[in-house]
Amino acid sequence: MSGQILDATLVAAPKQRNTNAEKADLRAGRIPEDWQDKPAKLSHKDRHARWTLKFTKAKRQDDGTMPSSDLAIPFFGYKSHVSIDRKYRFIRKWKTTHAAASDGARLREGLLDKTNMASSVWADTAYRSKDNEDFMEKQGFVSKVHRKKPHLKPMPRHIQKSNAGKSVIRSRVEHVFADQKSQTGLFVRTVGISRATMRIGLANIVYNMRRLLFLERLNASA
Repeated sequence: MSGQILDATLVAAPKQRNTNAEKADLRAGRIPEDWQDKPAKLSHKDRHARWTLKFTKAKRQDDGTMPSSDLAIPFFGYKSHVSIDRKYRFIRKWKTTHAAASDGARLREGLLDKTNMASSVWADTAYRSKDNEDFMEKQGFVSKVHRKKPHLKPMPRHIQKSNAGKSVIRSRVEHVFADQKSQTGLFVRTVGISRATMRIGLANIVYNMRRLLFLERLNASA
């Protein structure tokens, strides 16, 4: 009910120690030649997880100054994409990809829930593209996706205010990821995207169960 919110979070996996040649083969979808005659080694190699950079805001230093640039932290693993309903915050749709996959492209791959009783869709600027806007319009959804800052220009005041209003609603999805990582310690310890998908899917089910129990206790106390 009340529309839906899309977002994604990184899920760590055990790091792989591969050579540059092996990494090139994996990115091209090939099995490295040295692995093909070593089934034991191949079974322990995750050929689907990928490296990416996780950008985070720089923290204020002890002397009160702020660093001149934000931080870019290397990250290896997968990415969990979810769509929650605005009112109850249940995970309604979800998808698992490698960590380097684009967030925005997943919007058109089954993340939108057509059974939601409202048509509004909230998401951050990663989901703002002409293809996504056209797709949502054709499917009958109303885009509440954040607008991007114009290149080499200051953000217009009216867009700043619009994005700030959208953030109040969009930020609710962060509760889902915080709950999963703090309560269930979401981490992929398996090999391959099929098992990673199962692991993340089970974590989503557990979150929904916990959320349902919370809402039932809330209604009972009211």
